[in-house]
Amino acid sequence: MNNSACSIYHKARTHSRIITCIYIVGFMDLFGVSMIIPLLSHHVKALGASPTVAGIVGSTYGVLQLFSSTIVGSWSDVVGRRYSLLTCLLLSAFGYGLLGLSTSIALFVLARIPVGLFKHSLSICRALLSDLVSEAERPLVMGHFNAASSVGFILGPVVGGYLTEHEGGFYLSSFVCASIFLLNSGLVCMMPWSETLNHRIDANSNTNSSKPYVGQNNSSVGNHHGHSSSTTAHGSAGASCGGRWKTALLRPAWRQLTSMVVRIRMVASSDMWDVFLVRLLMAVSIMLYYSNFSLAMEERFDLKPKITGYLISYSSMLGALAGFLVGPVTHVYGNDMSALLLHSTVLTCLLILLYSTAPSVWQVVLSSTFFAISTTIGRTCITDLELQRGGTQASGTLIGAGQSVTAVGRILAPLLSGLAQEFSPCGPPNLGVVLALLAVGLLLIRTPKWNSKSKEKEKNS
Repeated sequence: MNNSACSIYHKARTHSRIITCIYIVGFMDLFGVSMIIPLLSHHVKALGASPTVAGIVGSTYGVLQLFSSTIVGSWSDVVGRRYSLLTCLLLSAFGYGLLGLSTSIALFVLARIPVGLFKHSLSICRALLSDLVSEAERPLVMGHFNAASSVGFILGPVVGGYLTEHEGGFYLSSFVCASIFLLNSGLVCMMPWSETLNHRIDANSNTNSSKPYVGQNNSSVGNHHGHSSSTTAHGSAGASCGGRWKTALLRPAWRQLTSMVVRIRMVASSDMWDVFLVRLLMAVSIMLYYSNFSLAMEERFDLKPKITGYLISYSSMLGALAGFLVGPVTHVYGNDMSALLLHSTVLTCLLILLYSTAPSVWQVVLSSTFFAISTTIGRTCITDLELQRGGTQASGTLIGAGQSVTAVGRILAPLLSGLAQEFSPCGPPNLGVVLALLAVGLLLIRTPKWNSKSKEKEKNS
């Protein structure tokens, strides 16, 4: 009896240690990236690029992310989280190290290619967390992970700004960022991966047996489930980094590619278009809110950029803290993520409207306060809904597809913002209100169907 209790305690402690390591990886990831992001445009202009060339170069990353997110996510389902996460971290470190050597525009573009293709470590971490915890625990754990990552994104620019005050500051910041990714890869390598297999089986054994994969029937994908579970499990539980990499490299590339194509095709042919469309509408709406925030504050209220920067930092800090509210809020809703998503989307829409019509700065501060909270909860909800409806077996593919949808939003938002600003400084947020209303309408139509399908699954199980 005592041995059994000790074993349970040891497993729980190891489980907590693994999740904490993933939180640290997320924090360090965005900490390193946010050191570089504010400096990129200044550096490319210092290399002699015109504004047009600088814009084209800046869009390279987003375009690469658009096409690589789903592919890398699916690849992590096929070869395992450990191998894919290590590969992404090391190649990202290589890209940021190359960025530290960029003394020409051509080398700058070359350095952005590996980062654009393989900077998916956060998505793989989210997929790994979904493997390790049950459906009921997932919103809480995802919220904490988003909070840890957001804190890194807040602190990174401070350190990056300090380093740029020294001679060759951009190059120093790039090398520091590359070193952070190398440290992350070392942390991932030292994680107790043999325990992740046991916890994955414990967390998902109940849900996997009753939940088909992305809307397909059980008979058509049963064999595929068994193959993918085995593949991912063995991919996560290798004895050493070198041994796992050797096994993955010896595996025929065509077999990996075939498995990836099957998974991506299943997601593409599923009935999840409504979830992805809501994600796209809200992503563009939120980006329109922020697109000309500094300029609008200056034109509407004569607010200095310094004060606007404080307001943006305040909102970002609240967004990070809101990650800790996701668990309690989902508990209040009884883990009804569709209802919580609907309510957070309605609140986000109202807050964008309040911002666009605000007659004073204090109403902008009020809207920014609750906007940070509603968007944080909404992002967690939409990710959880994707995993609920798609099934845990393809969590990497689903999260990657969601990131590709968000990348589409990043491409569309600047274009729509520029067009809307031709009419008014409040044009972008007003357009954001319209898109958010479309998302609310879609949720009102589709949520009853989601609930009916979930009840049918519960009856069948």
